[in-house]
Amino acid sequence: MENGAVFPLFYLPPVEYFSRLTQFKPNVLIEKEEHFPKQTYRNRATIYSPDGPLDLTVPVIKGAKNHTKLKDVRISYDFRWQRLHWMSLQGCYRRSAYFEYYESDFALFYEKQFDFLLEYNTQLLELLLRLLKIKMPLQFTETYEAEYPTLTDLRSAMSAKTPSAVEQKPYFQVFEERGGFIKNLSIADLLFNQGPQAINYL
Repeated sequence: MENGAVFPLFYLPPVEYFSRLTQFKPNVLIEKEEHFPKQTYRNRATIYSPDGPLDLTVPVIKGAKNHTKLKDVRISYDFRWQRLHWMSLQGCYRRSAYFEYYESDFALFYEKQFDFLLEYNTQLLELLLRLLKIKMPLQFTETYEAEYPTLTDLRSAMSAKTPSAVEQKPYFQVFEERGGFIKNLSIADLLFNQGPQAINYL
């Protein structure tokens, strides 16, 4: 795989993720054999609320050990997080230009229960690629490799804890008159605000 990259599998990934995907496609490997790292975009996304950035976190069942492989991580339904996420997305983007256009595509992910985080994130990624019109077959790792000498390793490159170093041109955001442009939010922010133009932005 020449000029390829290894990507993590995120929940509603940030804009930077898709900018990089378009840069490396179709030579992209998605990591599914790694141990699940906590407090990352693997189960968290950031959207723009009236009060600024809002984190949405998919709760996972705590294993006896932290060394659970990503593909074995189960989603917790101890509280109704799907309802909370969907109400947050509706509340934040109902006024955006394209929310209604995509609403039915996303609603399914907040109505149906998925057992595993891997399955949930994979199906969401497939939807996002389709909506963005990025044609790219998903290929997954089959073993865990600490290093990939011939590939760009992006598994730790995009962190929920550190601001993105990637430059982003401002685009219209629903609450920008309150808090200014916020870069590198979830791809949902770009899609709901820019619709079919999102791919040109990327």
